Amino acid sequence: MSAVLIAEDEPRIASFIEKGLRANGFATAVVGDGLSALDRARSGEFDLVVLDIGLPVLDGFAVLRALRAERNAVPVVVLTARDSVQDTVAGLEGGADDYMPKPFRFEELLARVRLRLAGARSAEITVLTAGDLALDLRTRRATVGPRTVDLSAREFALAETFLRHPGQVLSREQLLSSVWGYDFDPGSNVVDVYVRYLRRKLGPERIETVRGMGYRLVG
Repeated sequence: MSAVLIAEDEPRIASFIEKGLRANGFATAVVGDGLSALDRARSGEFDLVVLDIGLPVLDGFAVLRALRAERNAVPVVVLTARDSVQDTVAGLEGGADDYMPKPFRFEELLARVRLRLAGARSAEITVLTAGDLALDLRTRRATVGPRTVDLSAREFALAETFLRHPGQVLSREQLLSSVWGYDFDPGSNVVDVYVRYLRRKLGPERIETVRGMGYRLVG
């Protein structure tokens, strides 16, 4: 099991990331300031660091510079509300392995975490399948049997979430947080709307409604 250190001072975002990573099989720890982040990252107990730039005490850039100056090669995925080109360049040149501006979708963060942990491994999964349904994560192409299906970016993200949790009942809240990010409206019916879109394109029996609980992908 890979261990991820989450360095984020906003409790809501830290909890959002931690719950998502744990649900996908990662061990996690959370710290809320730069000094603690640097101390824990130095420990060698983590396989990757998700690092917010706007940390108190020491900001994320300072943490990153200190780690790389010590030749600590732990992979770092930077999160920040700063999305200017200059900040992106500063983060990557400072030794970050990846850079994500806020707000972000959890599924995108998860994909980047998995990619950085995979390193040079060639066996990284790029096609998800369930029965005759296949999603190619590199080309963003969906097929049902011999038929290519045109999915919007959000439809593809929702289908990907289902295929990453085969046979599992996913609640509306889980789907909202995974596909629409941490700034979702819990009272929204957008999940139901997009499930209808997917049923129309992938087949009406493909996604099963589990009354009072959520939805499940049928292989």
